[in-house]
Amino acid sequence: MSGVETVAVSDDEAGMRLDRWFKRRYPALPLSHLNKIVRKGEIRVEGKRVEISTRLEAGQKVRVPPLDLPAPKAAGEAPVVNPADAQLLRSLILFEDRDVLVLNKPWGLASQGGSGTTRHVDGMLASLADSKGERPVLVHRLDRDTSGVLLCAKSRKMAADLGAIFRARETKKIYWALVEGVPRPENGRISLFLAKGEAMGDDRAAKPKDHAEKERMRVVRHGDPDAQHSITLYATVDLVRPRLAWLSLRPITGRTHQLRAHCEAIGHPIIGDPKYNRRPANDPARNDPLRAVPPGLEPKLHLMARRLVLPHPRGGKIDVTAPLAPHMRAAFDMFGFVAPSHDPIEDAPDE
Repeated sequence: MSGVETVAVSDDEAGMRLDRWFKRRYPALPLSHLNKIVRKGEIRVEGKRVEISTRLEAGQKVRVPPLDLPAPKAAGEAPVVNPADAQLLRSLILFEDRDVLVLNKPWGLASQGGSGTTRHVDGMLASLADSKGERPVLVHRLDRDTSGVLLCAKSRKMAADLGAIFRARETKKIYWALVEGVPRPENGRISLFLAKGEAMGDDRAAKPKDHAEKERMRVVRHGDPDAQHSITLYATVDLVRPRLAWLSLRPITGRTHQLRAHCEAIGHPIIGDPKYNRRPANDPARNDPLRAVPPGLEPKLHLMARRLVLPHPRGGKIDVTAPLAPHMRAAFDMFGFVAPSHDPIEDAPDE
């Protein structure tokens, strides 16, 4: 594409994130290039700089600079779709109707593309396109190493309607996690301000930062640059005192890595979390055989999106529960944990 374009956001694109809007409008645009031109301020909405996560409104004008797009396919040439992608996605379906598709995302599979990521759910969904070329789209995301319930919409209009429900906090999201130690109190509310990356003036700031460090969330004070309020409710379902606890978590807000950062912040990081479970080798809890996490657990993040409940835009509600991922099932079997008939997080207040 050559030259600058100004493109209006249509009614059925209202509420879409900027990155997803570009994915729809310019499917061949590499995410790395999109991130670059957003950072440089070359993309503007109503004349203002934006972030990749900015939500668009119907009628807004988006400035689109010249894009680094691959050569278009020859007329009549169908896009290359891997049949194995469709087979895998269909094996992951927990619920489906004419409007939505709910998947049980496995551990290790990214929701969307990013630096060095070539295989992800968002790209694989092209294999489920209908006869008109309309393909399901992600409504929300899970971290690569978080398994469980992942909601997709079968049209842009449905994606916008579901996105509005998420933003209005009309969804109930329940996660299960195994954490180090036993929280006190065993049931509670975590309310913190989070920001991405290292603080200015940090002693480590002079050292080169890898991508993981830049993406890591940290606890900050209200009023600090980029501070975002975050709230999580938690309830202890079962425990192996004093080594670990099985928590049921309900995020009220939806910040990046919120549950992982919150568990670390209260001193009970999620087992197998390489980004937020960084206790030093000389930490007493790591070296005390009576307090250390029992050996034998797989070195994987023990966090899953267990259940998702929300209104269906056409009426009624969507209520889907995912089974335990294999590595979490192995851990539950090791400790004799059994799913309760009533999840204690259901008794937590809405806020």
